[in-house]
Amino acid sequence: MATAVIEVEDLGKRYTLGETVGRRSVAEALVGGLRRLGRRPARDELWSLRDVSFDVAEGEAIGVVGRNGAGKSTLLKILSRITEPTTGVARVYGRVGSLLEVGTGFHPELTGRENTYLNGAILGMPRREIDRRFDEIVEFAGVARFLDTPIKRYSSGMYLRLAFAVAAHLDPDILVVDEVLAVGDAEFQRRCLGKMATVEQEGRTVVFVSHDMGAISRLCQRAIWLDHGAVEQVGPTNEVVQAYLASAAAAGQARFDDGLGSGPFVLHEVVVVDGDGRRIDHVLRDQAFAVELHFELRERVRGFDASVLVTTSRGVRLLDESWSDAAPEDPGAPGRYVARVTVPPMLNVGDHTIGVWFGTRYETFVYEPEVVRIGIDGSDADRPDRAVCLGLPWDVERVDGSGR
Repeated sequence: MATAVIEVEDLGKRYTLGETVGRRSVAEALVGGLRRLGRRPARDELWSLRDVSFDVAEGEAIGVVGRNGAGKSTLLKILSRITEPTTGVARVYGRVGSLLEVGTGFHPELTGRENTYLNGAILGMPRREIDRRFDEIVEFAGVARFLDTPIKRYSSGMYLRLAFAVAAHLDPDILVVDEVLAVGDAEFQRRCLGKMATVEQEGRTVVFVSHDMGAISRLCQRAIWLDHGAVEQVGPTNEVVQAYLASAAAAGQARFDDGLGSGPFVLHEVVVVDGDGRRIDHVLRDQAFAVELHFELRERVRGFDASVLVTTSRGVRLLDESWSDAAPEDPGAPGRYVARVTVPPMLNVGDHTIGVWFGTRYETFVYEPEVVRIGIDGSDADRPDRAVCLGLPWDVERVDGSGR
């Protein structure tokens, strides 16, 4: 049996809402003291994690899934020794390379070169080892032209590429990666996943948090599902992903009574309907269905866009369709809207989840990869593993010289 390099026992993390954390100026301390005179305000407590227990073996890649606010990032911060648990213990054996958020551990006034050495030193790497891997790090990050530029002038993508390159190339025993890979472009994401797979093949351990169930399924043999700070399920990745997707999405429709969104955008409802406009949660395999998005713009938003995502029960992203791909103009103007996209009869039988994204090129208002669930009924023609059924035309010609 492989040796455990991460042992988590009854882990809990409690935050007190409204409590000031860290150092304060004299003025802030005086104001705080005056506010407390004559009264002791009640403080609400929030448990980000509670009674979490699991082990990770040496050389294992394990995924962590769950909705926003489930406690995934808090768990990684504890494993990375960035924050301390309130209860329980997390034992981590070996050097940890962490990529938790863009630019963590970087100093904005230092150059890319200087930050590479600084980050390596923080990870406990001697300078000669950093020297040995330096060219490889720079090539992977693709920032050679800007190596002697202060990183405060880097774009978020450049930040991310350099941060990941340092964390992954300085030979950590355990590589901890949060959802920040979503910041990079598709090519960079593929390179990062490839690098994490290489780290695992070299016998090192990977802990990976992502909303991309396909990436989790490809990289990780086991997964942990966190829900409201507690472990809902631990087991083989396919089993955990299927259970998570089935529970994360409402059947056929999701209504947000208080609205969902930020800034000028509010999402009210996501609905699946058939060809007659009736709300459904199942459809026959040879029938099309539509996804309706009910939303509001409270002010004009230039470059406004929306996407509908369709994912299989195994976490494979099949569709990611934006109306900017087909529509010449975005709505943009204030008002209430119903946007509708039709999915042709192409999906194989089984459960699928539908997600949504709303935003602009520079800002995300809502990203919910699992909102509603639709079941596709019918026969899989004894081919359950295929994702789509396109019915492509065939043209067969006999070429042996005999008559047709």
